[in-house]
Amino acid sequence: DYLEGKVRDMNDLVKRGEDGEDGDKPFMLWKGDEEDELALRKGPQHMPAPKVPPPGHAFSYNPPDEYLPNEEELKEWEEMDPEDRPYGYFIPQKFKNLRSVGAYEHSVKERFERCLDLYLCPRAMKRRLNIDPESLVPQLPKASDLRPFPTAKCIKYVDPNQDESVVVAVRCLSVSPDGQFLASGGEDGVVRLWEVQSGRILKSWDLNMEIASVGEEKKDEDEDEPDQDEAKKPIASLEWNPNRSHHVLLAAIGKCAVVISTGTGGLDDSEVTDALLSAASSCKNGGNIAPESRAAKAVTWTSLKKKKSTAATTPVSAYSGKSGPITVLRTNRDVSCIKWHRKGDYFTTVSPKAGAAAVLIHQLSKAGSQQPFGKSKGGEAQLACFHPQKPFLFVATKEHVRVYHLVKQAMVKRLMTGCRHISSLDVHASGDHVIVGSLDRRLVWFDLDLASTPYKTLKYHERALRSVGFHPRYPLMASASDDGSIHVFHSMVYSDLMRNPLIVPVKVLRGHSVVEKSKLGALSMVFHPTQPWLFSAGADGNIHLFQDL
Repeated sequence: DYLEGKVRDMNDLVKRGEDGEDGDKPFMLWKGDEEDELALRKGPQHMPAPKVPPPGHAFSYNPPDEYLPNEEELKEWEEMDPEDRPYGYFIPQKFKNLRSVGAYEHSVKERFERCLDLYLCPRAMKRRLNIDPESLVPQLPKASDLRPFPTAKCIKYVDPNQDESVVVAVRCLSVSPDGQFLASGGEDGVVRLWEVQSGRILKSWDLNMEIASVGEEKKDEDEDEPDQDEAKKPIASLEWNPNRSHHVLLAAIGKCAVVISTGTGGLDDSEVTDALLSAASSCKNGGNIAPESRAAKAVTWTSLKKKKSTAATTPVSAYSGKSGPITVLRTNRDVSCIKWHRKGDYFTTVSPKAGAAAVLIHQLSKAGSQQPFGKSKGGEAQLACFHPQKPFLFVATKEHVRVYHLVKQAMVKRLMTGCRHISSLDVHASGDHVIVGSLDRRLVWFDLDLASTPYKTLKYHERALRSVGFHPRYPLMASASDDGSIHVFHSMVYSDLMRNPLIVPVKVLRGHSVVEKSKLGALSMVFHPTQPWLFSAGADGNIHLFQDL
């Protein structure tokens, strides 16, 4: 260094040692930068060749006897191509010791074919993502932190006058807005009124007798006369008036929709209910429908004659004046669905086979009806439901849900469910969310503010869904299925539009058995309007109340 001029004197070496630039310190002989150099160099990326699979038992010099081929297998191997043979060119053999093993005759050939494959076969680099699978699963809260929700079966509603040997399926349920009374519709065409707290039956009305007295359902010429056993029509749909002051029930049976006064109101409510039913109870000539309107050919209002005071006509409340069926609305085809408007005056009926007159809107206070659609579009209408806040009408066909603006008389949106056959429909109290249940085991959640495609599609039941619904007050959602179970979900909808709804399964309720003959299970479920309770009805004829214990 001194001769080359890098160091002038010994002081430079001392300074360099103090600065830490001493060249005598140890260093890495092999740096290990070859991989970095390969990655940084230009040209195609270096890809290592795939490794040869390790040899198995058949390649041993002393393999087990089951790996040694017999003469028949050797003949089959000779006729096959080397690629199709189990071990390629190699044939398992047995030697006494390792020294007896000779050179492998096909080693050069196999090595050449491997090099040829590596040269001709394209390869691509796949980057493996090191992601923990548990981190992809959403962190859901515990079910115990999401209480209250129904957990235990507490009350079973039994009709003491019914024959225990005969099982009558319960098709539909409805609860009064105050949560004090429960109405059920059976396969025998009887509407029963229950007291929720005690489980006592208060009233029962046989609607088959009522519609028969009016001369219901003139048979079409192309239809055969049914047997006497088939003459009894089931209650297809049942709903209590959502207005607390209106103590009125609606029931769908056959081609008729029957207006029933429950007789459960107090002094003020009874007067309001009687005023609401005054036009319907005294309607003549088919109701207050314009003769030239389309609805005149689709529906006829008929008031029922007043009967003598009996146990069925005596009201539950001492203040109520009327009790029992008041009016019958007769349509051209079977009614499958009935829904009230939230104010309790208008209601809609759905007759899937009626074509353009499938969906009808009625006004109870004026005993009038109107037909909103002149043509049937998109298939047969199965269900209809009013929006809780806006003048919208949801009409569900087998595969789609159409949203109509009643004031503008135009379709606003069509929801693509992806289901084969829609069986139930419900709208959230906020009006921004819709759930749809189908016979192909799907529950579809729609966020109307997002898109016309489902926000969530859940498929957890073993059989068809029969009923779905939101709780009017608590963040709860439930679905009833033919497998006899009812699944309860915590479904929190946030006012913040940037947050998605929280859907967490919390409980599976089991209380209904599947009927072997019809393969039906839980047919209907409805939430209590003020408590986190759930009512369920099934094809086994049982009605249960599940409470939060």
